[in-house]
Amino acid sequence: MMNGGRKPLDVQIPVAESKITADSGTMSGPLVAQAARAAALAQRRADVVHAALRFLCLTTSVVSLSAMAVAEQSSSIVIYGFSLPVYAKWSFSDSFEYLVGMCAAVAAHSLLQLLLSASRMAKRSPVIPSRSHAWLMFAGDQAFAYAMMSAGSASAGVTNLNRTGIRHAPLPDFCKPLNVFCSRAAVSIAFAFFTCFLLAGSALLDVIWLSKY
Repeated sequence: MMNGGRKPLDVQIPVAESKITADSGTMSGPLVAQAARAAALAQRRADVVHAALRFLCLTTSVVSLSAMAVAEQSSSIVIYGFSLPVYAKWSFSDSFEYLVGMCAAVAAHSLLQLLLSASRMAKRSPVIPSRSHAWLMFAGDQAFAYAMMSAGSASAGVTNLNRTGIRHAPLPDFCKPLNVFCSRAAVSIAFAFFTCFLLAGSALLDVIWLSKY
């Protein structure tokens, strides 16, 4: 439309908009790359913590197994004035056998997971590749944690009975003449409970991973 014989002013607004858009696009590139590097670094740290927990769990389970496997001693005890020979060994108790079996199973589980984690970390790939793998690890860690707690509690009950004896009965404190046996059993039980807490920590890491991805 003509206004007094003059042409209207032509303002190139789309050109300005496209320039602003282009500038915004060039500025978002470094920010995206920085966020990606931060996420990769956080994932790498989580993988290192996960592998460290596996190594500690393997170590404590092996120590618990070794301490119980060498729990053996012979001595003598006096009951009603009679000196009787006594011989203690971990295989004489079902609870101690259960503890040894669970320690062996947890050690094998931890060693397998540690080798898989080390292999994936060497290839610069995530330790937990998928949600199904995370759920599988979570279920395994939970099951072994409860089993280790059960084995440790049962063994602790037997050790406490040996240490205190039975009230209103002539059975005395067996840990006095069998102090080496009881001390090794106590060390094994302590490391078994420590292994249980490490497995619970590993399961917690699995839950955190599942909540993020």
